Amino acid sequence: MCAGRDAWQPWVMADETEQPTEREAALLRLKKRRDLQGHAVVFVIVNGAIWTIWAFTGAGYPWPAWLTGLWAIGLLLNAWDTYVRRPITETDVQREITRLHPQR
Repeated sequence: MCAGRDAWQPWVMADETEQPTEREAALLRLKKRRDLQGHAVVFVIVNGAIWTIWAFTGAGYPWPAWLTGLWAIGLLLNAWDTYVRRPITETDVQREITRLHPQR
């Protein structure tokens, strides 16, 4: 694997056949989980503050619902990426190469 900042990224490989080690894959999953937790905390704090401001300024049209709803979509996509989406494997790469060049 490449050294430095991009070492944990499985798509940054020195050799086409090199697969991330079990440790690197585990580190990537842990980083994604930690990033999602941070995203969720910021979501709750910022949305709580915005809804509080809305309530103290006379309420009226619930415009914070737009922010909360759109941000929630981003948070759900982040959770999907963290817990559902599987990493790209060498088998996936070979299948795509075969699809692009069926005569090989």
